[in-house]
Amino acid sequence: MKRFEELSEAEIIALAIANEEEDARIYRDFAEGLREEFPASTQMFEAMAREEDDHRRRLLDLYRAEFGEHLPFIRRDHVTGFIERQPIWLLRPLRLEAVQAQAEAMEQEAQDFYDRAAARTSNVALRRLFGDLAATEAEHGRRAVSLTAEARAGQGGREEAATERRLLVLQVVQPGLAGLMDGSVSTLAPLFAAAFATQRSHDALLVGLAAAIGAGISMGFAEALSDNGSLTGRGAPVMRGAITGLMTTLGGIGHTLPYLIPDFWTATTIAIFVVIVELAVISWVRWKYMDTPPIYATLQVAFGGALVFATGILIGSS
Repeated sequence: MKRFEELSEAEIIALAIANEEEDARIYRDFAEGLREEFPASTQMFEAMAREEDDHRRRLLDLYRAEFGEHLPFIRRDHVTGFIERQPIWLLRPLRLEAVQAQAEAMEQEAQDFYDRAAARTSNVALRRLFGDLAATEAEHGRRAVSLTAEARAGQGGREEAATERRLLVLQVVQPGLAGLMDGSVSTLAPLFAAAFATQRSHDALLVGLAAAIGAGISMGFAEALSDNGSLTGRGAPVMRGAITGLMTTLGGIGHTLPYLIPDFWTATTIAIFVVIVELAVISWVRWKYMDTPPIYATLQVAFGGALVFATGILIGSS
C-alpha cells in the first residue's frame, strides 16, 4: 500500500475517480434498500448518486486534458488511511440509523480527501476542482445528517446528532471494542491454562495480570501507530491507543480478579461467569454500533471464546 503523500497528481485524480464511482454505487444500494419505507430518503440518495456521477465525469475530463487516456488502476484499499467500510448496503432490511452514519462518514472522508488533494497540487485547474468537490461533499454530509422528517419519524422520533455518533464510533467505540475483544479472548488461554495446571488461585492471578497488562500495552501501541487519523477522522492516535490499551487490559483483568479468592474452584466458577458477561457485552456492542446481526454476533464471539477457553483448559490439564 502507498501513503497519500507518495501519490502523484495523476494517481490522486485516478483515486478520486474510483472513489466517486464506488460512492455512487453505494448510494444507489442505499436508495434501493430504503425504497419501500422511506421514499423521501430514497430520492435523496438517488440524487446524491447522480451528483457523484457528475463529479466522476468532471474528474475524467480534467484527467484527459492533463494526462491523456491512460488511467492508473488505484482504489482506496491501495492507499493507507481510508476507512474500511462495512458492506451494510448488502443487508436487508437496512437500518436507517446505520445508513445515516455511514453516509456521513463517507462524505466527511471525501471532503477531507479533496481538501488534502487541493493542498498537494500547484495546478490551478486541479485546485479549483478539488475545492469545489470538497464543498459539495460537505453539503452532502449535511444532507445525510438531516435525512428528512420522514426518516426521523421512522427512527421513533429520535433526534440523533449524526456527527457526534460518527465521531463516537470512529474514535471511541471501534478502538474500545477491538481492545475489549482482544483482552477478553486472548487472555483466556494463558489464564485458565495456569489455573488448571497449578490449581492455585495466586498463580492464576499472576499469569492473568501479566497477560492482561502485557496485551494492553501491545494493543495500545499497535492502535496508536496504525494511522494518524488525517484521512479517516479517527482522532488523535494517542487517544485511540489509550482507549484500546485500557479496554484490552480491562477485558483481561475482568476474569482475572476472581482469583483474588483463595478457594480455587470458587474463583474459577466466578471467572467463568465473568467471561460469559464479557462475551455478551462484546456481542451487544457489535450489534448496536457495528450493525452485526445479533444472533450472528453472539455466535461469532461465543464460538471464538469457547475455542480459546477450551484450549487453555486442555493445555492446563495435560
